[in-house]
Amino acid sequence: MRFLVRFLGFLFTAGTVVFLAGVGVAAGLMWHFSKDLPEYSQLQDYEPPVMTRVHAVDGSLLGEYAKERRLYLPIQAMPKLVINAFLAAEDKNFYEHGGIDYTGMARAGLLLIQNFGSNRRPQGASTITQQVAKNFLLTNEVSFARKIKEALLAMRIEKAYSKDKILELYLNEIYLGLGAYGIAAASLVYFDKSVNELTVAEASYLAALPKAPALLHPVKNHDRAIERRNYVIDRLLENGWIQQADADKARKEPLAVTSRSNGAHTFAGEYFAEEVRRDIFERYGEKKLYEGGLSIRTTLDPKIQVMARKAMVTGLVNYDEQQGYRGAMSKLDISGDWGVKLAEIKSLSDISPWRMAVVLETSDQSARIGFQPSRELGGAVSKQRETGLITADGVRWARAAQGKTPTSVAQVLQPGDVIYADPLYSKEGQPVEGQYRLRQIPEVSGAMVAMDPWTGRVLAMVGGFSFDQSQFNRATQAYRQPGSTIKPIVYSAALDNGYTPSSVLVDGPIEIDQGQAGVWRPDNFSVGKYQGPTTLRNALRLSLNTVTVRLAQDIGMPLIGEYAKRYGVYDELPNYLSYALGTGETTVIRMATAYSMFANGGRRVKPTLIDRIQDRYGHTIFKHDQRECRGCDAPGGWKNQAEPQLIDRREQVLDVLTAYQITSMMEGVVQGGTAGALREVGKPIAGKTGTTSDAKDLWFVGFSSDLVVGLYVGYDKPRSLGRSAQAGHTAAPIARDFMKLALADKPATPFRIPAGIKLVRVDAKTGMRAVPGESGRTILEAFKPGTAPSDNYSAIGMTDEDGRTPQLPPETGFIMRPGTGGLW
Repeated sequence: MRFLVRFLGFLFTAGTVVFLAGVGVAAGLMWHFSKDLPEYSQLQDYEPPVMTRVHAVDGSLLGEYAKERRLYLPIQAMPKLVINAFLAAEDKNFYEHGGIDYTGMARAGLLLIQNFGSNRRPQGASTITQQVAKNFLLTNEVSFARKIKEALLAMRIEKAYSKDKILELYLNEIYLGLGAYGIAAASLVYFDKSVNELTVAEASYLAALPKAPALLHPVKNHDRAIERRNYVIDRLLENGWIQQADADKARKEPLAVTSRSNGAHTFAGEYFAEEVRRDIFERYGEKKLYEGGLSIRTTLDPKIQVMARKAMVTGLVNYDEQQGYRGAMSKLDISGDWGVKLAEIKSLSDISPWRMAVVLETSDQSARIGFQPSRELGGAVSKQRETGLITADGVRWARAAQGKTPTSVAQVLQPGDVIYADPLYSKEGQPVEGQYRLRQIPEVSGAMVAMDPWTGRVLAMVGGFSFDQSQFNRATQAYRQPGSTIKPIVYSAALDNGYTPSSVLVDGPIEIDQGQAGVWRPDNFSVGKYQGPTTLRNALRLSLNTVTVRLAQDIGMPLIGEYAKRYGVYDELPNYLSYALGTGETTVIRMATAYSMFANGGRRVKPTLIDRIQDRYGHTIFKHDQRECRGCDAPGGWKNQAEPQLIDRREQVLDVLTAYQITSMMEGVVQGGTAGALREVGKPIAGKTGTTSDAKDLWFVGFSSDLVVGLYVGYDKPRSLGRSAQAGHTAAPIARDFMKLALADKPATPFRIPAGIKLVRVDAKTGMRAVPGESGRTILEAFKPGTAPSDNYSAIGMTDEDGRTPQLPPETGFIMRPGTGGLW
C-alpha cells in the first residue's frame, strides 16, 4: 500500500514537473516568437491596392487599370449567401472561435490519420483569422515557426478587431485566380456580375477558389472545379444555410464562366481611355493610378463615340479601297486543320464586324472562306469552324479599283490567302445570309475629335483606324500641317484690327523676297487662276492663298502669332508668311479647341477628357468645371430663394463680335465654298477645309451651335494622297456623315447674333452697300458698331503709280502671272 502511495506520489510529482516544464517551454516559445511579431495594429489603417475605374458620361465602364484587380467592398454590402459560402468552405466556426479553431484542428488531425497513405488532400485547419494574419502580416513560408506566429497573431487580431472587420479584410484580400483579388473583382471577372447577382452555384465556386485557384481553373480543370464547387454546396446545406431544393438546383447548374470584355471595346473608346490613363499617370503617378482606387468620370459620350468611329473608319476605308486591292495579308497552308494555324496569326480585335479569314477554295463565282476560331478562357483554340462565301459582289471594289471588269472571284483571291471579311449587305441595307465582303486594312490613317465648344469637354476621340494595330493617338500626338484650316485665325486677327468681311483685297500673283531663301511665289490651289479684287468673305469661302498672304503682310505675322497662341494652336509661331497658310504643325485637338472659341463667342476653353475624379472614399479630388455657383449651397432646402447663378470668369480671347463675323464667314464656306458637302447635314454649320502641300493631309474643322468636330486624313509617314486629292472631297464628307448622325435629333439652331452686330445688305462680290431694289447677288453682312460697307470700291494690295490705292469699278479685271501652287 505504501509502495502504491509512493508510486502515485512519484507520478504526480513527475506529472507536475512535466506540466510546469511544458508550461515553461510554451511560455518560452510564446515569448520567443512574440518578440518579433509584426505590428497587427496596421490592419486598422490598411488600404489595399484597388483598381482605378474609368467611366463614360452615362456611367458605363470605359476601362480599368490595376496591378491587382481588386474592388474593395464593405462587409455590409456583401450578400449573406456569399459570406456563408466562404464560411462553409473555409471556416464554419468563424463566429465561435477566438482565432484558433481547436475543434477544427482535432478534426483535421483525425482525418489526416484516417486518410494516411491515400492521395486525398488533407483538410486545412487554418481559420480565416489565421489566413488574414498570414496574408497581411507574414510570408508564405512553410515552417513550424510561421504556424506558431500565425496562431499568436490570430489570437491578438481577434482581441483587437470585430469578426466582421476580420472577415471584410479577408474577403477583399484573397487571390481568386485570373488576376482577381477579392470577391467583388472575382465576381466581375468570372461571371461579369456584381456580388448581389451571384447564384448559389456561382458563389460556391468562388468560395472554393482560395485554397488553389490555379488547380480549379474553370476550363483547364473543369471537372475538378465542379467537384470542389459541389463540396461547398454540400457544406452550405449541411450547415442549414440553404435548402435542399437550392442545393439540388445548384449542383445541376453548369460552370459557365463569362469572359469579361474590355469596356472600351464596347463603344470603340480605346484611344480615349488610353489618353485618360496617361493623364492620370502624369497627374498622380503610377502608384495612384494602379493602386489608388480612383473613380474617374470622363466626358466621353458612348453614342457620339460610336458615330465618330463609324464615320472615320468608313472614310478611311473608302479612300483606301479607291487606291486598289494590295493583295492578301499573308499566305497559309490550309492542309489539315486550318483553324489552329489561322488562330496563331494575330488579328485586330477592335474592328468588328470585320473578321480574319483564310480562303479555302475559289471559283469564278465565289470563294469559300474559313473564319479565325475563337479561344476559350484557358487559351485553347475552339473546335468550332465557321465558313462563309465571298461572291463577285464581295470583291467588286477590288477589281474596279484596278480598272478591270469584276468577272471572276478567282482573279482576286487564291486558296491560302489570309484576309479580312465582313457581312455583305443588300441594296436595301439587309445582311445577305452566308455571304461576305472582302476587306483590307487601310494604309491611310487620320484622327477625329468632337467636343462641346462651351465647356471644352471632349465627347468623342478617334485616334486612328485601330488601337490594336497602333496605340499612337493621332488626335493628340500627331503634329501635322493644318493647311487652310488656319486661315480663320488669320482672318479673325484682321477683323479684330480694322478689317470687315466686306474689305476687298487683290487675289493675284505675289512675290515675297525671302533673302537667302530666294523669292517665294505663293499661288492658289487652281494654279494661275485668280479672282482679282475680292472680299474677305469670298477669299475665305474660296480659300484664296494670295489674299491670305497679302492680309498677313498687312497686319503682320507677330500679330497672327499672338492670336494663334491665344487659341492654343501653337506655342510659338515663327514670323514667316508661309505659316499664315498652315505650314506650321499642330494637332487635331488643338484645332478643334481653337474653333470652339469661335463657336462660343470668344471664351477661352481648355480641352478636357475628365469631368471629375474621386478617391477610394468618394471624395472629389479634381473637377473640370471651375465656375463659381452662387446660390448652389442651400442649407435647409428650397425656400423660394433666387435661382443659382454660374459665374463664368474665363478669359475673353476674341471679341464676341469678331467671333460671330468669322463664324458667319465660315458658314459661307459650307453654303457655297470648299466645304459644300456639309450642306447635306441640313443644320447651320460653319467650318473650313484644309489641303496641305502635295495633298499630304486633308483637313476639316467646323461646328454647329453646340458641337465642334476636327479631323484629318493622311499617311503616318506623310506622302501625297494623290494629285486630285482635296479636303472637300475626302475630309469634309467624313465630317458630314458624322454630323448627320450626331445632330439628327438636334434642332436646327442658328448661330446666335450678339448684341452690337449690325446686319447690312451688301453686294456679295464687291462688298459695297447694296443698291435699293437690287437683290440678285446681295447678302446680309455682319458689321461691328462704327463700321459700315464702303461706298467706294477699293482693293488692298493694289496701288497706282503714286503708291495710292486706286478706286476701281466693280468689274475691273487685269492680267495675272502664274506662280507655284501649294496650300489652300
